[in-house]
Amino acid sequence: MTPSTTPESTTSDHFNRSLGLLDSTLIVSGSMIGSGIFIVSASMARNLGSPGWLMLLWVMTGILTVAAALSYGELAGMMPRAGGQYVYIQRAYNPLLGFVYGWTVFTVIQTGTIAAVAVAFTKFSAVFMPALNPENTWFAIGPVSFSLGKLYAIGSIILLTWLNSRGVQSGKLIQNVFTSAKLVALFGLILLGIGFGLSNGSLTANFQDMWTATKTVVDPVTNAVSITPLVGTALLLAFGVSMIGSLFSADAWNNVTFIAGEIKNPRRNIPLSLFFGTLLVTTIYALANIAYLAVLPLKGVPDAATVVGRGMQFAEFDRIGTAAASMVFGDVAVGIMAVLIMISTFGCNNGLILAGARLYYAMATDGLFLKSASKLNKNSVPGAALWLQCAWASVLCLSGKYGDLLDYCTFASLVFYIVTIGGLFRLRAKEPNAERPYRAFGYPFVPALYILAGVGICLILLIDPQTRFNTGMGLVIAGIGVPVYFWTKRANA
Repeated sequence: MTPSTTPESTTSDHFNRSLGLLDSTLIVSGSMIGSGIFIVSASMARNLGSPGWLMLLWVMTGILTVAAALSYGELAGMMPRAGGQYVYIQRAYNPLLGFVYGWTVFTVIQTGTIAAVAVAFTKFSAVFMPALNPENTWFAIGPVSFSLGKLYAIGSIILLTWLNSRGVQSGKLIQNVFTSAKLVALFGLILLGIGFGLSNGSLTANFQDMWTATKTVVDPVTNAVSITPLVGTALLLAFGVSMIGSLFSADAWNNVTFIAGEIKNPRRNIPLSLFFGTLLVTTIYALANIAYLAVLPLKGVPDAATVVGRGMQFAEFDRIGTAAASMVFGDVAVGIMAVLIMISTFGCNNGLILAGARLYYAMATDGLFLKSASKLNKNSVPGAALWLQCAWASVLCLSGKYGDLLDYCTFASLVFYIVTIGGLFRLRAKEPNAERPYRAFGYPFVPALYILAGVGICLILLIDPQTRFNTGMGLVIAGIGVPVYFWTKRANA
């Protein structure tokens, strides 16, 4: 990215600009690091059965994420307004596509991610409070189920929404404290894990056969294990399907663009925070998986009596972070990791809740969302938008499972990342002389690489039977936004 000395122009936003570069970077990294890194590598290990392919998947995810962030830097510098990605799409294409994005963020991407992270927060809280376990359901009405765990998840969303409604300084304090805590804890666990693994030889053993890929499936009735070699198209499909977990773990980095109205010198600080935040998290995720491979065998048996016997593939409840920590800390690892993940998910949801409401505020000021969402409360934050987001995320907590929410969110989010980066090319053609304080690194090759890879992953997710329904539903929900847009325009007229 090439900096410009062009002074920052004013915007029409009425927020208080109180967030600096460090705050913005912590929002990027804190929103990205939730529960995924502690869970999803287990299913990836079952889908790929190879340490080489597993690490390549995480490296590819990191490259794509940083490439997208570098591309967004140019758009953020051009349009330092509240609403971020919604504003970029609207200017590059048209108000209809901008609305469809905002609609999808509200119905699926942001609220679905908030719900999924709240469910994960509850899952690890259940280590200390077993009554919160998901199987303790009170009753169900169709797809909607009620339990103490669901109410606990909703309670965490309500608490964070209330804290953020008290002003951006309140949300900033929570974000900085929780993100700093989990970064320090993660680096500590990584160093201990790798150090432990180097002494016991697990890392060397895992990498003796790096590239032989296999898919491991357990029959839910007989508990019999079937292992299928993966080559050619089968390997490509397995790689693409597995990537949905890593992409979900690395998602939400774009949230910092939603709060551009509250960032000091946004033309400089947003592009830099996108780069620093995504690079930091990408590094942590790669090191975390090396630490997992350093202390646990990749392959295992589902009914083994020991953590080592179950391996990465069959870590109990897929809590691979807990399984790895238990090799270093022993039995107390369950409690240590539960606390760490509770801190991680709580801080992650704070960033998601803080940022999401600013997008609905931007839509409302354009007359494309409920009018009440266009108002700032006495603390200079969009209070009504915060509570509307809270209400819908709470509904999704009642109706969705973690895996389903993950599929909906990640696919829809990836589609709009592709659309937004495509807008970079459109704006270069439509507005060649527009002010660009930063220019996208490696243009046009780096943005084009992301688009091609993203389209390929989307096609794989739509083709594969394992993910076809949930990802297709993400498209349907986005499509519903088209008639809603025209209804909204007519109602406003």
